[in-house]
Amino acid sequence: MAEISDVTDATFESEGLKSTTPLLVDFWAEWCGPCKAIAPIVKEIADDNGDKLKVVKINIDESPQTPGTYGIRSIPTILMFKDGQVVSQLTGARPKGDFQELVEGAL
Repeated sequence: MAEISDVTDATFESEGLKSTTPLLVDFWAEWCGPCKAIAPIVKEIADDNGDKLKVVKINIDESPQTPGTYGIRSIPTILMFKDGQVVSQLTGARPKGDFQELVEGAL
């Protein structure tokens, strides 16, 4: 089972962007119903791809700088990074297949 790390503005670069594997970033907030709805899917994606993918979550209320940097205007938003660059994005609650396609495109 893969671990999903919580990151902040202060730790995003060191714990996220410097990942040697593709990085999935879940931008979320405690009050966001759709964020809670996709949390089990994000966990399944992490579990299914744990050795090939790093998964982190960033709470936009506690760390507003990083979402601003990447133009996050609604949540949930999932960004896929490869080699420190955004390669794809999903916004809103989506079916698991959409998340799998996002990940497969980066692996």
